[in-house]
Amino acid sequence: MEKYVDLIKVIQNNFNRLSKGQKLIAEFIMNNYDRAAFMTAATLGETVGVSESTVVRFANTLGYDGYRELQKELQELIKNKLTTVQRISLSKDFTDYENALKLVVKKDMDNIEKTLNEIDYHAFQRAVEITLKADNVFVLGLRSSSFLAGYLGFYLNFLLSNVKVVTSGPSDVFEQLLKATDEDVIIGISYPRYSKRTLEALDYGKEKGCKIIGITDSLISPAAQYADTTLIASSNMLSFVDSLVAPMSLINAFIIALGTEKKNDITAYFEDLEKIWKKHNVYNTNNKNNK
Repeated sequence: MEKYVDLIKVIQNNFNRLSKGQKLIAEFIMNNYDRAAFMTAATLGETVGVSESTVVRFANTLGYDGYRELQKELQELIKNKLTTVQRISLSKDFTDYENALKLVVKKDMDNIEKTLNEIDYHAFQRAVEITLKADNVFVLGLRSSSFLAGYLGFYLNFLLSNVKVVTSGPSDVFEQLLKATDEDVIIGISYPRYSKRTLEALDYGKEKGCKIIGITDSLISPAAQYADTTLIASSNMLSFVDSLVAPMSLINAFIIALGTEKKNDITAYFEDLEKIWKKHNVYNTNNKNNK
């Protein structure tokens, strides 16, 4: 796994050879790294009183191809450390609600586009193959990721007969994984601020010999270090709310890929389900024309 260098130490080690303007940038980043990580080069330059080109040269001086590469590394290093209060402080003041709606939806669209452009199709195929071969499939996602885990588990239970969604509660996650073996797979879903219990459970599953499929936001995510194959979906956020739209889209694709492989097996199953749903009025079939 790629090992990121501590950007703050890089800045400190190079501080004495920076120009006067670059030192202003360096001092701001070291003292306000959580804010700087989400500033454009122009905004950062304006904040410290230097030009945008000075910010770009600053990144080049530290060995980066450009400011965006430096910014990306800084975001990767800090995003799992940001508290909810810090996320709020980074948010725009959304007094214009129409603008807020557009910005948030646009950010979700950007996350989906980034996911589509960067997805590893071989890893995706391997994840499908591992899941189909497993004796048991454990789906693990806690805190905000629990919604993704529940959604994935709901549909996997239509496709497979060996699915267990691991939940937090009276029965600890370790107890729920107690009978897992090296013939099983754990699908671990983990997004910033990366639940410690999820990571501990993945480590426990790894010790038991389980295959691990990671669904997370980066190959340097702490969840990725436990995974036999990792599926990446971007979750960059504008505020304190996690953006889980791209992960949900990735999970939809994963479910459909599994369903395609199981098509012949599940057709009769869904026919029976439709009869049950109809008999017990599970879904509303009335409309205005029928009233």
